[in-house]
Amino acid sequence: MASIASILVLSVAVYTHPDQILGPSKSTEMLVPSKSTGCPFFNRDLKIDDSKRAGWPKVPEDYPEALAALDIDAVKADLRVLFKTSKDFWPADYGNYAPFFIRLAWHNAGSYRTSDGRGGADGAHQRFDPERSWDDNTNLDKARHLLWPIKEKYGVGLSWGDLIVLAGNTAFESMGAPILGFCGGRIDEEDGEWSQALGPTPEQQQLAPCPVNGQCERPLGSTTIGLIYLNPEGPMSQPLPDVSAAEIRDSFGRMAMNDSETVALIGGGHAFGKTHGACSAGAGPPPNMDPVNPWPGMCGTGKGADAFTSGFEGPWTERPLEWDNQYFKHLVDYDWEKFRGPGGKWMWRVVGRSSPVGPAPNGTGTQNVMRLTSDMGLKEDPTGSYQKILATFAKDQAALDHAFAHVWYKLTTRDMGPSIRCAGNDVPPTQDWQNPLPPPPPPSKLPDFDVVKAEIENLLHADHNFDVGARFVRLAWSCASTFRVTDYLGGCNGARLLQSPMKEWPSNVALDTVLTILEPIRVKVKGLSWADLIVLAGNVALEAAGAGKMSFCGGRTDASAGTAADDYLLPRVTGNFSDTLVEMQDYYKVMGLTPKEYVALFARPFDEDFMTRRGYKPTGLPTSANLTNDFFKLLLSEHWEQYCPTGQASGANCQFKAAGKELYLLKTDLLLKYDPELLAVAQSYASDSNLFLKSFRAAWTKLINSDRFGGPAGKNLCGEQRSLVKPL
Repeated sequence: MASIASILVLSVAVYTHPDQILGPSKSTEMLVPSKSTGCPFFNRDLKIDDSKRAGWPKVPEDYPEALAALDIDAVKADLRVLFKTSKDFWPADYGNYAPFFIRLAWHNAGSYRTSDGRGGADGAHQRFDPERSWDDNTNLDKARHLLWPIKEKYGVGLSWGDLIVLAGNTAFESMGAPILGFCGGRIDEEDGEWSQALGPTPEQQQLAPCPVNGQCERPLGSTTIGLIYLNPEGPMSQPLPDVSAAEIRDSFGRMAMNDSETVALIGGGHAFGKTHGACSAGAGPPPNMDPVNPWPGMCGTGKGADAFTSGFEGPWTERPLEWDNQYFKHLVDYDWEKFRGPGGKWMWRVVGRSSPVGPAPNGTGTQNVMRLTSDMGLKEDPTGSYQKILATFAKDQAALDHAFAHVWYKLTTRDMGPSIRCAGNDVPPTQDWQNPLPPPPPPSKLPDFDVVKAEIENLLHADHNFDVGARFVRLAWSCASTFRVTDYLGGCNGARLLQSPMKEWPSNVALDTVLTILEPIRVKVKGLSWADLIVLAGNVALEAAGAGKMSFCGGRTDASAGTAADDYLLPRVTGNFSDTLVEMQDYYKVMGLTPKEYVALFARPFDEDFMTRRGYKPTGLPTSANLTNDFFKLLLSEHWEQYCPTGQASGANCQFKAAGKELYLLKTDLLLKYDPELLAVAQSYASDSNLFLKSFRAAWTKLINSDRFGGPAGKNLCGEQRSLVKPL
């Protein structure tokens, strides 16, 4: 009985309507490999219904075709004209908006965090609250307003997410900076739902409270809610560079940046433009307080030389419209002292000799270059690491060029998932952080899955000292359920649960025993990947448990090693007694599951031995190894009381016990009764076995095919392509 949905990782992707995976035979149906696509299918056409893909961005009608036809070079040409066309409502510093659009792109992408994959440029969430009104995004409403004519001109094929990143890329290029390439195909969100957990919101307070803003910890991506990384004035607004260095390393680490990438990104971005803090009166109310006239600016005219954005004032370099390594040279070569700037915030200026100067933004006069406490943190890192990198970039422009081009691409593309999801003619080679897999074999080299299925069925009928069918299901579940829709990480393609660190996860305990059982099949059948074998074993076991005809889409390949990103996929809800309803709801939301799908998957055949190995009492339900709706009947009909191991009043391994019976469930199982929506679903499944089985098949198929990306704009190999049905 799969009551421990929370111990293992739930996940999913492409939606398949239940009616589309049902057929006249109880056996699995197979689709013959397509000669053109190389993706073999079991069952008939699995058409995606985007309107029912919970958690997945809704792909606008005609977007894939319009994206393919988009002339990116023409968009970039229009952007270059825009950069040098200053508007009176928001005059361009130095007569050029390019630095402004760098900030826009950076602050869109910089919200990404590895803890749950939220944030980033995909979706263009910054258009909505709460991100729209963050202090760090002050006046970026003007940047989006400037971009609107271009967005309007190119229509549905140019998403806001792509336009914002492309504006940043083109801005860098126009001023001489190197750009690695462009990954197009971002899909805009319709609202700010996915930003709510970034805060400040009630949802964020429930999921990741931060008692002291400025000292926020993971899973939040920033030390300070409302800023993309940390307070540049210094920790809690104190000018302490050595402490700021630690905050920099921490906050940039939350988006998977190492020290070299961090220094290159900060210094590369600060090669251009200036900060704005003309006086201490501030920017005025943000959009969520005054949507009619947000951030009017309380200093003089509120714009141009009177603008207030961050509260700091001045340029970083002498040539704020030219790419070079002067930021690093000045930081290394000059001594700096702290002072209060005109915006009332702590800043740093050259001391001991004349300061380098840059032009005034309106073209009249000059301004001394400045630094922020976060800049000084790179110079005063207690570990000494940042100083070495500063010195390298200060003397080696080529090293900076290479490092910056790669880290900017990583910053703006990290949330797009595998490179196959990228569109355009300027997509660079796949990067390591995109977790590349070997290409799938051609159709002629794919194994005969009829043979594989027969071999698996033989194993199910053999004698074992544990329920091998339930363990096959757990293996497939553990492999596929790491997927998350927020940044397209995880899933079974690659079979990374065979590698460290996944194979050591507590949720994967004892899976080595079932892999050993399957190994002879993998060796015997030429061209069979572990990933396909694992998925098919789960499907065959489900059929044997009473699921009816399951569907299968082959063609997965195997990774040769685990990746650093695997650590981010560790289950966030584990069955621990401390797990909460809010955490569980967010868990299946991040995995792209609807409540109906999530609840259905609770009742999968469950490996009772796994319960014991984790320190829990097994459910004791006689049908735990079968796929039935008995779990829901049990959940709703019994009276449940808290049960803890002998001598323990509370703790992680506490469960719930049916009054007067040796039946046990986890707290997460009981949570289905405490949420009205989840309860309603559980009741519908308890009263209708056919509904449950149909919903389970659809949810499982969606989960298992979640990572079978077929290209940009939401394409999935297992839902987009057609083939002929071949009954087994």
